[in-house]
Amino acid sequence: MSEGRRWPVISALGVIEILAWGSSFYLPAVLAGPVADGTGWSLAWVVGGLSLGLLVAAFASPHVGAAIHRHGGRPVLAMAALLLTVGLTTLALAPVLPVYLAGWLLLGLGMGCGLYDPAFATLGRLYGAEARPAITTLTLWGGFASTVCWPLSAFLVAHVGWRGACLAYAGLHLTVTLPLVLLLIPKAQALPAGTGHRQADTGPLSAPERRAFLLFAGVLILGGAIMSLVSVHLLTLLQARGVALASAVSYGALIGPAQVGARIVEMSFKGRHHPLWTLTAALALVALGLVLLALGLPGVGVWLVLYGGGNGIYSIARGTVPLALFGPARYPLVVGRLARPGLVAQALAPPAGAFVLTHASPDALWWILLALGLANVGLVGALWRSR
Repeated sequence: MSEGRRWPVISALGVIEILAWGSSFYLPAVLAGPVADGTGWSLAWVVGGLSLGLLVAAFASPHVGAAIHRHGGRPVLAMAALLLTVGLTTLALAPVLPVYLAGWLLLGLGMGCGLYDPAFATLGRLYGAEARPAITTLTLWGGFASTVCWPLSAFLVAHVGWRGACLAYAGLHLTVTLPLVLLLIPKAQALPAGTGHRQADTGPLSAPERRAFLLFAGVLILGGAIMSLVSVHLLTLLQARGVALASAVSYGALIGPAQVGARIVEMSFKGRHHPLWTLTAALALVALGLVLLALGLPGVGVWLVLYGGGNGIYSIARGTVPLALFGPARYPLVVGRLARPGLVAQALAPPAGAFVLTHASPDALWWILLALGLANVGLVGALWRSR
């Protein structure tokens, strides 16, 4: 498919990803406080709904990858829009905490069918070995999810309350996300007939492939843990170092633009280097930023820009490295299997970080983040040797 014909597909997926991330993963950042204040439910349980959702997404991800492999991404993404609609509606109408948590279970299924990994798998299924530029461009769109949806969520809460905000997002999935999927995401070509082809696609990995799979899964586990810990606890960690809340918020806001800027730089190389170089640069920048932050050196904003830049291109590497290592034929299957450990890490890391903050100290959590970042650099080194 020509580049001109791909742009509508990538742009549609970009809008879908902004709304999917903004109405699920990024939702508690704005809504958690109003939900707890308005209902009297424990803030820990209100925020814990996201962790439950991520665990459900982790359970579903291999099955989602297999479905995209067999049928393409269009029906899976359409199901994501419907699940997110029903889940958000359940949140909005929840009279008691268990119903609210049930809504997050539905949202978890929607996240499993509609966040980055299914979108990457959809592009891999459509474009095969030529999917790398499309994956890179899609992450650029996704980088605006919090930029668009945090202010939108705040506006909705201020004018229609948190329940109205959930219903508004549900309406957007029905009127925007679902039509984009059905009208602009093409049907994938049928898999070639023949048992031999299907066995080659879905059969067990070879020994070198298994080693690469396990190493990359380790990268995703540590990367997911770092991202979740920083996203949830950054303001607390900075304030423990004597940074005022307003300044901490301003510093944290640098991460988003740094992510987008790094993705633009990666796009400028037009895929002339192996994706492992992207992964190496990403993890090195994340580790360097965490080292300098953990040491408490002056220049917090600069170190967060380094971290944000690394985190930005890490999202690209998540989608492009498996395509290069395992090939396009099994790409949706491999991406689905790889998504599970990273999602589990994202779900469990924030409560683990809260435990460290409560029973140890902020400095202990900084050193844990540093250790995770350095360990990930070691894993990518082993991945190079494996390749």
